[in-house]
Amino acid sequence: MTSLVQPARVFVDPLEGTRSAVEGRRWLWPLILLALCVAASGVAYALRWDATASIVGALPTEVGAPAVSESDIAEQIQTASRKALVGGIAKGLIVMPLSVLLLACILWVCAWLFNRPASFGQLMAAAAVALLPIALYHLIYAVCASFQYSLTDLRAARLVPSNLSLLGGLTPKMERVLRGVDFFNLWSVGLLGVGFSTATGMRLGRSLVLALVLYVMYAGIFFIGLPAGGGK
Repeated sequence: MTSLVQPARVFVDPLEGTRSAVEGRRWLWPLILLALCVAASGVAYALRWDATASIVGALPTEVGAPAVSESDIAEQIQTASRKALVGGIAKGLIVMPLSVLLLACILWVCAWLFNRPASFGQLMAAAAVALLPIALYHLIYAVCASFQYSLTDLRAARLVPSNLSLLGGLTPKMERVLRGVDFFNLWSVGLLGVGFSTATGMRLGRSLVLALVLYVMYAGIFFIGLPAGGGK
């Protein structure tokens, strides 16, 4: 029963809740909640997403380009919706557990580098608990998306505003930078610092700085580097 209420305790009392979960190596229920919430968010998005604008906007407009029939467009829209549904479920049930495992491995490497040995079970718990705010975000997103009649790409991106990239008048580069200033992500960074400190015995301040550095590296790659490389 304690394992069931542990994730909720993290939201009520982040410090003690995280420390208790890490010390008890309780990673299973936070991981299950994360996977289910992300999958539910993906399903809600796919069921409400109107793929028409995306498909029509990607059609060739050059002179002499082959014409596309309405039946082909309808088939592409249906295929895109199915891919979004499958992708949303896969992200929750496959990608997120693998992400937690990868984060735990990164924490293990950091513990080794700083000569702060810790059990992998505790680091796994620290990683899973740290991503509970992300689970909360996706739960909120799933509820909000369920009440929408339809979602365009732009509306979907602004459905649950949680980062500073939604401010007006920003350049594309600044938008990518400010995507990293996200309430739920920074909340996760704080929990990750507390969890790593508990698992390794590192001072809380140093552990929080380490978690922030890891997040800055992550944001630099996925919010700035890769989108810029793709020409976005």
